[in-house]
Amino acid sequence: MNYAFFVNSDACSGCKTCQIACSDRHDLRAGHHWRRVYEVTAGTWQRQGGTWVPSVIAYHLSVACHHCRTPLCASSCSTEAILRREDGIVLIEQERCTKCLKCRADCPYDAIRYDAHENRVDKCDFCADDLARGKPPACVAACPNRALDFGDYDTLVRAHGGVDRVFPLPDGSGTRPSLVINPHRHAAAAQALGPEVANWEEL
Repeated sequence: MNYAFFVNSDACSGCKTCQIACSDRHDLRAGHHWRRVYEVTAGTWQRQGGTWVPSVIAYHLSVACHHCRTPLCASSCSTEAILRREDGIVLIEQERCTKCLKCRADCPYDAIRYDAHENRVDKCDFCADDLARGKPPACVAACPNRALDFGDYDTLVRAHGGVDRVFPLPDGSGTRPSLVINPHRHAAAAQALGPEVANWEEL
């Protein structure tokens, strides 16, 4: 078993229920999110004769820690506070963490979070406690559109195909994220138009 997340961006409405459920489940402080929802926009309006015609595209992408199969955060941690379990879940052992934040600097996905109020480095733990009780991660259970799922990485790839990268995520070849994405139907067109993240202030 190698636990992974599946994200169907084509079904994501950007409601952020997954983000709220995660924060509620882990009692996270307001504004401190383990799961975040990107709002991606591209295109513009063009005048054609006496009419303005849009080429505007927008989609959403829900992301958390990708529990990488080659996690840079773990390899860069000098105290071995970050470990990858046999089932693929990457966890932070708080008693070993020195809050040096090197893991945060090295994570290309900005998945490691630092809570200055609590002086704590943390991230998505795949709701490992709930999994042990046979329950799904909070984000998956809460999604009203069923845009999120989880399971064994290879099984998800066989079932959904998909990719592990879509804008704005970086190339994952160095980290091998345990993430399978069904891109939004307009993601390729957005890429050609120069996409931007429209909600950086929320992230």
